[in-house]
Amino acid sequence: MLSLFSLLFFCFMSVSRSFPVCEKLVGPADQLDPGHFEGSWAFVAGSLSHTASMEALRLRDSITVYFSNSSDSFTYTQINRFGDQCQYLPYNISAEGSTFTFDVENRFSLNASFLYTTCPDCAVMKWVVKSKRRVSVDLYLLSRRRQLSHEEMAEFEAQLSCFQLPPPVIMDPAKELCPEQQEN
Repeated sequence: MLSLFSLLFFCFMSVSRSFPVCEKLVGPADQLDPGHFEGSWAFVAGSLSHTASMEALRLRDSITVYFSNSSDSFTYTQINRFGDQCQYLPYNISAEGSTFTFDVENRFSLNASFLYTTCPDCAVMKWVVKSKRRVSVDLYLLSRRRQLSHEEMAEFEAQLSCFQLPPPVIMDPAKELCPEQQEN
């Protein structure tokens, strides 16, 4: 009985110590200046709660994300590379505080926010996707660099753990990125 009590005590203590860590890791980004996010970002890793979407993510060779902010709109363009093919997906987005909403023409609901990270040239995006067929929480790690340090990846994996998401799909930094503009 004493050994069972000891085991439960140690389990409780390890879990209770993880709550403050998760509290910080699931919090909003410190830097929310839209100008900070403008420009090109390489998709480094991502995890999704929706299994079929996670498998679809594995099919991509590389992903580039571009944020642009003009006087009348804020846009997000995701460029997926599949072999020698590039898929360009532009979206208008509206920002409100630390969250933003994608204009997906009422096909589904897609809200996102930037989360805390200690990586100086990274962005962690949390997406909440809701449609008739799925509800998914997704976490994506973007960076100005293609490859991150072990510590930076460990922090992202800890965030995934806090959201109870599976191990991430990690992009191969040797795979070519698509150009920013679609070639005619």
